[in-house]
Amino acid sequence: MQRSAVFVMADKTSLKRPFIFANAVHMALCFFMLTMTVAWHRDLLLTGKLVSNVSVVIMYVVEIGCLLLSVLGVIGACKGKRWCLILYATGLAAASQTIIVRTALSYQDVYEKRVVREEAKLLSMMPLSSTNKANRTLLYSIQQEFECCGLIEGYKDWGPTIPASCNCHYPGKCIRLRGIATLGAPKNQYVYQKPCLPVYVSELKLAFSLAMAVQFGSGVFWVVLLVMSIKLMGQIRRKQEFMALLQSNRYVPGAF
Repeated sequence: MQRSAVFVMADKTSLKRPFIFANAVHMALCFFMLTMTVAWHRDLLLTGKLVSNVSVVIMYVVEIGCLLLSVLGVIGACKGKRWCLILYATGLAAASQTIIVRTALSYQDVYEKRVVREEAKLLSMMPLSSTNKANRTLLYSIQQEFECCGLIEGYKDWGPTIPASCNCHYPGKCIRLRGIATLGAPKNQYVYQKPCLPVYVSELKLAFSLAMAVQFGSGVFWVVLLVMSIKLMGQIRRKQEFMALLQSNRYVPGAF
């Protein structure tokens, strides 16, 4: 009766189930990110867009590595294999340290360079009335997505030819042209009032901040898993020592 009571207390304080659950969530997130990366990569290949092969390889390595680490951690927890948990903890320590330090140190520099580069790319399209077809296609999609027109001065940036993507159908976001405001514009045409450059840059900053937050949050989550794995290794070691004492008939109540 005394031995069974000890086993019940050990089960109640064990991190095994919470650790397995946390890694199941981690595996689901990694699998979701992997499927999104595959879909994104496939779309790039189908559309012929160029992207750095190094970036794609790094994304695949990180996501597949996360999956394998979680599988290794679950095996270690289920089977009581401390060597699996040691490998798991080592991988998470390296990954979490890398992503947290990298995100913290490079955030401002990468953030400013990315925003400035995208802003300069759009400004280089001015004047819009003489920009090339590829730039026009990009601008049309931006205008439709963000419900804006032009880049700096709104519809005036397009000169006498205002594209259909500037047409506005939402009260409060429109400005009515009376035919004389822009030479050649149809009378009483409604177009988006806001220029696209500030809207696009604002959305870009938000998207970049969210991406950095996800990276930093992933690093913190990995640290939590790392701490849980270390504590679980200690519990497994104490359980193994306890079982050895039971088998040797040298168990002393209150020693564990």
